[in-house]
Amino acid sequence: MYGPPPVRRPVIDRARQSARLRALDLRDTVSRRRDRLTPPRRLDFVDHSDFAATGDEFLAHFIELGGLQPSERVLDVGCGIGGRMARPLAGYLSSDGAYAGFDVNRDGIAWCRRRYRRHSNFSFGVADLFNARYNPHGALRADEFRFPYDDASFDFVVATSVFTHLLEADATHYVAECARVLAPGGRLFATFFLLDGSSRGLIEEGKAGLAFLDIHERVAILDEDLPEEAVAYDDEWVF
Repeated sequence: MYGPPPVRRPVIDRARQSARLRALDLRDTVSRRRDRLTPPRRLDFVDHSDFAATGDEFLAHFIELGGLQPSERVLDVGCGIGGRMARPLAGYLSSDGAYAGFDVNRDGIAWCRRRYRRHSNFSFGVADLFNARYNPHGALRADEFRFPYDDASFDFVVATSVFTHLLEADATHYVAECARVLAPGGRLFATFFLLDGSSRGLIEEGKAGLAFLDIHERVAILDEDLPEEAVAYDDEWVF
């Protein structure tokens, strides 16, 4: 006799997690614990406090380190599910400022478009980019993708958790695109996994949170089967 095929543990775990998050979302709806610009847990798979706190923390960095002003035009590259950076920026940017974000996640962008309707200076777009981790059926290559914005149309470009998932050719192209859409005096705020003396030492000692492979190369990956899972760059490449 042949029984049903076994269900992979990750599938079971994700189904259980989804059911748990839906129950929490229902509780939040009834108790009105979630503000209108925070996505439901089932959409983003994060805790609400983390979603809000992370966005608020980054806004503080944008202002302190990047000198972001309320009247400036902001582009959020890979804005993610629910617009983590859009939420705090909605309360910071003035009517003279503007926000545009794009991402590969259609559900996340659709949610943002509904929730930010009253913010006429906020816009969200879908980019059907191939990414082995986030959008494996995407039609466009990242190293050929032209950001759908005019030259010099932004004062501040945000790219959090973007270059951490881009291989070198894609990352080089994205840097060029960020430069193209930035106006004179514009700034790029980006996050990277950096390979320097300290991080390489921790990896070699087995003390690092992420054990990248081939750490003495200019670019290192975490998983050979899924390179875009996490990508680290030599600090000299970045700076």
